[in-house]
Amino acid sequence: MADYKEAPLASRPKTLDPAEYFNLSQDYRRIEQDRAAMRANLKRQFQVQLNNPHRKELIEDPALTRWVYARSHIYQNFKPTSRTSLIGAMVTVVPLLFWFGVLKTDRDKREERIQAGTQNRGYPLSY
Repeated sequence: MADYKEAPLASRPKTLDPAEYFNLSQDYRRIEQDRAAMRANLKRQFQVQLNNPHRKELIEDPALTRWVYARSHIYQNFKPTSRTSLIGAMVTVVPLLFWFGVLKTDRDKREERIQAGTQNRGYPLSY
């Protein structure tokens, strides 16, 4: 932690903030220890189920179940924001306008050269 240098455009991570790291109350430390013990117990239970040689049923992982549910119900969980609207416009509308502009200017320049007589019209296959 002593040789950590802050990035110019990012704040210091909370885990490396000395005020948050060293000046913790006893209640907060006890709560963190309880959480760590609960995580360790859940991990141990999962490992026991996973390594059981006589296991006949599937192991249910609640986090995986929630993830699969969220992936299969995308539109029910989608929240439209200005960011998603901007991304949608950048992906759909902007490329259409770009290619319209490119093709229109190319067609206008070609027609201008045909009108000036520097290019032959050729035999169009479609109009």
